[in-house]
Amino acid sequence: MRILVTGATGWIGSALVPELLGAGHRVVGLARSDAGSAALDSAGAEVVRGDLDDLDLLSATAAQVDGVVHLAFKHDLAFGGDFPAAVAADRAAVGALAAPLKGTGRPLVIASGLAGHHSGTPVTEDDPPAADSPAAHRMVTERDVLALASADVRSASVRLAPTVHGAGDTGFVSVLVETARRTGISGQVGDGSNHWPAVHVTDAARLFRLACESAPAGTVLHAAGEQGVPMREIAGAIGRGLDVPVQEVQPEHFGHLGAFAALDVVALSDRTRALLGWRPEGPTLVEDIERHYTRTTTAQPTS
Repeated sequence: MRILVTGATGWIGSALVPELLGAGHRVVGLARSDAGSAALDSAGAEVVRGDLDDLDLLSATAAQVDGVVHLAFKHDLAFGGDFPAAVAADRAAVGALAAPLKGTGRPLVIASGLAGHHSGTPVTEDDPPAADSPAAHRMVTERDVLALASADVRSASVRLAPTVHGAGDTGFVSVLVETARRTGISGQVGDGSNHWPAVHVTDAARLFRLACESAPAGTVLHAAGEQGVPMREIAGAIGRGLDVPVQEVQPEHFGHLGAFAALDVVALSDRTRALLGWRPEGPTLVEDIERHYTRTTTAQPTS
């Protein structure tokens, strides 16, 4: 297959491109910069210069490929305080990508999230997001995509764990680590009994490939290698790695990630594993924190 990947130079995209190429697919990567173009070219992918606002380009490129994986999202806008605007841009981009796929049976696979669920009880692929969750707005895009199954688009949504971890990550856990470095304590909200699902970046990339290859239309998939890691274990690993104490803190301790730090999400992926034969093989989150996160200086969250 010849597959268009948006966000191809981002955190997950950088793992997905070699995953797809290694499985014999051809990749067309969307790149916004010279550096992104060079990285994709070096990896062996075709390059299309543009961004999510260039809707005509997205539609024209999607019309020329055998499938689309949409990973890009305006995280800078979302974390800058305008989440609705970031979601609106995402929905417009998905609409542009989907238009030429209607009636073709070709796949459109998007990245969604499990941070839209916070019941504390196990969440399955059938469960809708909580309306008051930090990421609920983004679930509107998921509904748009799943509805495309009725238009003969092989649509699928991969709900990513709140932390997609691995060496080089600059996401949520990296922010927790840098907060601990700055404040001298490894914080946990309350007693740390709340949970975060987790998945290694290579396992997430493999699931996107499998979804593009064979997920049925209208499928929800859970990219959760670990169904729920207690926050006390995450805080403990950070504390040990940085040699700082673990303390109870208020969500505000984590700045803009405060609402996420207090989430209690337990996500099952049994159906995903059975449907696509997905078997996570990467290290656990705690193993990765001990090997990588507490040994390097990191930045802000990216996709």
